[in-house]
Amino acid sequence: MKHRKTAAAQAALGMFLALCCAIAAAPAAAQNDFERFIGAYRGSAQVDGARRDMSVRIRAMEGGFEVNWKSVSHKSGGRLKEKEYTIGFRPTGRAGIYSSAMGVNVFGNPVPLDPMKGDPYVWSRISGNTLTVFSLLIDDDGGYEMQQYNRALADGGLRLEYRRIRNGEKLKDIRVFLEKQ
Repeated sequence: MKHRKTAAAQAALGMFLALCCAIAAAPAAAQNDFERFIGAYRGSAQVDGARRDMSVRIRAMEGGFEVNWKSVSHKSGGRLKEKEYTIGFRPTGRAGIYSSAMGVNVFGNPVPLDPMKGDPYVWSRISGNTLTVFSLLIDDDGGYEMQQYNRALADGGLRLEYRRIRNGEKLKDIRVFLEKQ
């Protein structure tokens, strides 16, 4: 009889320890959920009748990850219009939600910018197989512009869905496949 209690107690203790290890590992796993997005991706789309080449590079950085994206619009007469952004993201302590690290506070720590000063407020989230970057701009009249970049994992790359909304009105909606390089 005593032997059964010891075996049962040992089994219960083993299950308890396994559960504790799983709970302890969960935040670390959640903080690194961006790793499956790491890589360089490239693609093209027709936007407003012109070709737009798009690329994104996602890489790990100390304390989080960085997203660099570039857009090259081919204009009439052979002109090119280029835009490029690089933003670092750090875990917030909330699963799958990351704050941008675009500024530095008085202690030298990375912090988001202040949208009340005309700067974009940027954050990201990972939900399922999609990494989304949000950008909120507040204009001088108190109106807003919201940009949303959904980058969903797909065979061979990412499906990019970009939306731009100003004061509730949809201004742009782009969908393109970005091939992993």
